[in-house]
Amino acid sequence: MYYFIYSMPIGKMYIEETDGFITRLSLMNNDRIFISENTMFETPLIHKTYLEVYQYLEGTRTSFDIPISPNGSVFQKKVWNCLQKIPYGKTRSYQDIAMEIGNVKACRAVGMANHLNPILLLIPCHRVIGKSGKLLGFGCGLEVKEYLLNLEKRERS
Repeated sequence: MYYFIYSMPIGKMYIEETDGFITRLSLMNNDRIFISENTMFETPLIHKTYLEVYQYLEGTRTSFDIPISPNGSVFQKKVWNCLQKIPYGKTRSYQDIAMEIGNVKACRAVGMANHLNPILLLIPCHRVIGKSGKLLGFGCGLEVKEYLLNLEKRERS
């Protein structure tokens, strides 16, 4: 397992690769991040991920071409797969996601799966909002969520 840390417009970003897949992409100001005994080394895949995320944050990229392998429960992976289908610039409610995975009463569990999302941006949990349209919980802070949603709303030239 390898990791590398980059300075990005939204903070220091930790990118981790395991066996040819990105397994974690998080902001360092997120208290869920810890640096384990992994080796700090910028692999080609980690660098490619950095470049694509940087382009996304510049507003020149709307999708990612990165192999990912998030570690989580079957339920969490079901939610995360659903999140990856939310189009760039669009949002869904927690209830929408719960309905899409076939469990309309799982809104809070969907929220917890979002909170535990290990691969920020590539699994776009920032695109999930409250049914009323209100921005609710985001592990990196609501200001980052708002920034990302506003970035995606900008007109493309």
